[in-house]
Amino acid sequence: MKYVVALLSMLLLSTALSQEPDSIKERRMRWFEDAKLGIFIHWGIYAVNGIDESWSFYNGYLTYDEYMKQLKGFTAAKYDPTAWARLIRESGARYAVLTSKHHDGVALWDTRQNDLSVVKKTPAARDLVTPFCAALRKEDLKVGLYFSHLDWSHPDYPHFTRTQKRYDTDSVRWQRFLTFQRRQIEEVATTFHPDLLWFDGDWDYSAEQWDAKAMRARIASWLPNAIVNSRINGYGDYATPEQGVPIATPKSRWWELCMTINDSWGYQGNDRNFKSPNQIIRIFVDCIAMGGNLLLDIGPKEDGTIPQEEVSVLKELGRWTKKHEDAVYGTRAGIPKEYFYGPTALSKDRTTLYLFVDGKPNGPLLIKGLKNKINRVWVVGNGTKLNPKVMMKMYWSQIPGLVYIDLPDHVLDPQVTVIAVLLDGPVDLFHEQ
Repeated sequence: MKYVVALLSMLLLSTALSQEPDSIKERRMRWFEDAKLGIFIHWGIYAVNGIDESWSFYNGYLTYDEYMKQLKGFTAAKYDPTAWARLIRESGARYAVLTSKHHDGVALWDTRQNDLSVVKKTPAARDLVTPFCAALRKEDLKVGLYFSHLDWSHPDYPHFTRTQKRYDTDSVRWQRFLTFQRRQIEEVATTFHPDLLWFDGDWDYSAEQWDAKAMRARIASWLPNAIVNSRINGYGDYATPEQGVPIATPKSRWWELCMTINDSWGYQGNDRNFKSPNQIIRIFVDCIAMGGNLLLDIGPKEDGTIPQEEVSVLKELGRWTKKHEDAVYGTRAGIPKEYFYGPTALSKDRTTLYLFVDGKPNGPLLIKGLKNKINRVWVVGNGTKLNPKVMMKMYWSQIPGLVYIDLPDHVLDPQVTVIAVLLDGPVDLFHEQ
């Protein structure tokens, strides 16, 4: 009888979730859509030797046993979640996502489902997720936790390495693994109560094989207001392009680019190919202009310290976001690129147009096809008023004139300058018939 009641409950939750009114989902997604910037944190035993997280043994670069020897070197001796949270807040991010368990199966919390955790198997010998969540919340940041569906260490997961499988078809073992997976997700959800669950590793099997619909319903029952990313076989809330700025705006209204600060997700001391603050800010601006978020990844060392190169980038990113916060948080996708040679964004009410200017322009800025009257133009974070000039507006033509805005050198930001254009109403653009 209990099984029947539970099954009916799951069916009702699945139906309710699939029929969730747009207005309710919009309220649930509001903080995410407004946040614009998050910090991704890949931290695990792979930081000990500075090698690829999980993939290094899966792809055969070293053996599984050699990879797992890193458990003995993971100390978290200088882990300071309070300092992490303050740096994340200083960067301008409004949320952060920590890898609670990567594909190697090593949990950063004291899981009850097996003994493969940093608590039981490493010198760190403690739960690292609880203090992380508490520190974020103290800084008024939203909590995100990453969780890998697959687990290459689990004896009942079919895949072991790229060239080895434990079994081809074994429904008993597969169902046993799904039970393990479900119970770990339940632990993460009910122990830490994250605002966002960031799944990964759903590619091996279909939604039906993962029982993804039922899992999404369970998450909704445990965390009614939580947001779930796309990597749950189509049952997530937002899209997650990776490592490359979309050329065109993603079809999903809500999306987030996840991107490394160098070329590696976790700490790799030999990877010195760090992106400059300017490169990252320009990528961030592209995300804002297309209505998305940036989830910028950092990789702490095994002791919990964050490499100085990453700290420096986050601090400069924070300087820029603090100066230009009006043009960042709560904004929406800008106008089409044919109207302005550069990224743009709009205020929620669509009455303020923000122009992002990279470097020193060769002449005045140009806006085409703007039918609105311009009430005021100023430099964001600076306050300097600018005087727009409208040219080529013919009294007999419906085509708007060209708006030119001179931008003096002394107002330029060393990274990206932002200009605010206050309109007489919601933006109205001319479209040729």
